[in-house]
Amino acid sequence: MGRERIRDRQNDDGQSGGGRAAVYALFAIVVLASAMGNLSQTAVNAMLGDIMGEFGLDVDLGQWLTTSYMLVLGVTVPVATFLSRRFSVRQHVLIAMTFFLVGAVADLCAPNFGVLLVGRVLQAASAGMLMPLMQTIAMTRFPCGRQATAMGIAGIAMGFAPNIGPTIGGAMSFSFGWRSFFVLLAATMAMLAVAAVLAIRPSDAPDRDARLDVRSLSLSTLGFGGLLLAFSEASSFSVTSPFVWAPLALGALFLALFVRRQKRVSEPLVSMEIFTSRQYRAGFIAQNLLNASFMGVTLVVPLYVEGLCGGSALDAGVVLLPGTVAAFLLNPLAGVLTDRVGVRPVALVSGAFLATGAVLMSFLDADTPLLVTTLFQAVRAVGVSGLVGPLTSWSLARLPGPVVADGSSFCIAVRQACASLGTSAMVLAIAAVGASSAGVADPALAYQAAFGFSAVMALATLAFIAVKVR
Repeated sequence: MGRERIRDRQNDDGQSGGGRAAVYALFAIVVLASAMGNLSQTAVNAMLGDIMGEFGLDVDLGQWLTTSYMLVLGVTVPVATFLSRRFSVRQHVLIAMTFFLVGAVADLCAPNFGVLLVGRVLQAASAGMLMPLMQTIAMTRFPCGRQATAMGIAGIAMGFAPNIGPTIGGAMSFSFGWRSFFVLLAATMAMLAVAAVLAIRPSDAPDRDARLDVRSLSLSTLGFGGLLLAFSEASSFSVTSPFVWAPLALGALFLALFVRRQKRVSEPLVSMEIFTSRQYRAGFIAQNLLNASFMGVTLVVPLYVEGLCGGSALDAGVVLLPGTVAAFLLNPLAGVLTDRVGVRPVALVSGAFLATGAVLMSFLDADTPLLVTTLFQAVRAVGVSGLVGPLTSWSLARLPGPVVADGSSFCIAVRQACASLGTSAMVLAIAAVGASSAGVADPALAYQAAFGFSAVMALATLAFIAVKVR
C-alpha cells in the first residue's frame, strides 16, 4: 500500500505543485546539498596533516576521519528508502540538511578528535540520505526524454564535487586553517536549508504508518559495513590478516541474510523487485565495474607523481585537474546526448575513452613527462564523466516508480563497496610489487601494476557495455 502511495505522490508532484519550476528548484537544492556531502568526503584528505598536527594524532587514528565517512555513508544509504516512504520530500531534505549542518558546526568548533569524528559521521549520514533522493527525483519527476539530462546534472554532485574537494580543502587549510572549510560547509548548507524551506512546498508523507524494519537495517549495516571495513583495512594489513578476512566474511554473510530477508518481509527496507529488471541488472554491474576502475586512481596518481616522479602536491593536483574540469562539463553534456541519441553510443564512446586512458596509464614510468601523464589522465576522465550519469539513468529507467528509490539506494551502497575494493586493490598492488622488486627491478612496476588493475576493470566495463547496454 505504501509503495502505491509513493507512485501517486510522485505522479501528483510531477504534474502540480508549481510545475516544472518547483521540480527544478527542488532538484537544484538537493543536487547542491549532495555536492556538499561529496565535497566534504574528499576535502578532509588534503587537510588531514594539519588536523593530525593540531590534535596530536597518528596516521592510523587520523585516517578514521575518512574511513568513517565512507563506512557511515555506505550503511546509511539504504535508509533513504524508508525516509522516502515515512516522510514528505520536504521533511526528508530538511532532516538530511539538519544532520549535515550540526555535523559541520561540530567540526568547526571541535575541541578534540572525538567531537570531530562525530561531526564527520553526521555529515556522512546526511550524504547517504540525499544521494538516493537526488537520483529518484531525476528519474521520477522529470519527463521521459529529460531524465538522462537530469542525471547528468546530478553527476556534478557525484563526480565534480569529490574531485574538486581536495583542491578546495587544501587551499583553505593552507590559507585560513582547516576549520575555515567547515565554515564554508555550514554557511552553504544553512543557505540551502533556507532555500528548501521557502521553495519546497509542504506535502503529505506517502505512508505515515511505515515502520523501519530494525532487523533489516541491522543486517544491512553489518553487511555493507563489514565489506567496506574489510576493503579499507586491506590497504593497511595483509589479506590473510583477521582484520581483513573476518569483516569480509561476516559482511558477505550478513549481506546475504539481508537480501534473503528483503524477499520475505511485506515491507522490505530495499525491495529486491529491482533485480527483476534485466536493464537494472546490467546497469548495476556496469556501474560497479566502473567504480572499481576509477575511484582508486585519484589516490594513486598523487602517490605516483610525488613518490616516483619527484613532483609536488601541486604537480599532482595539476595532473588531476582535467578530470575535475571534465566532470563539471561532460556530465551534463553526456546526459543531454543520451536523451537525444540513446545510451548505447554515448556509453560505447565514453567506455572507449576510459579504457584507452586507463591502458595508457599502465605504461607510465619515472621518466614520463607530467604533461603526458596529464593527457592520459584527461582521456580516462572524459570516459568516466561520460558514463556516470548515462549508466545510472539507463539502469533505473525501467523500474516501477515506487522502487526507483530502492534501486538507487542499493546500487549506491554497492558502488561504495566496489570503489573501496578497487582502491584497496591498487594500493595492495603497489605494496606487493614494490616489496618483491625492491632493489632489483624498475620501481615503476609497482605503479604500473596498480594502474594495470584499473585498466583491466576499465576494459571489463567497456566489454560489458558492448554486450549488455542497448
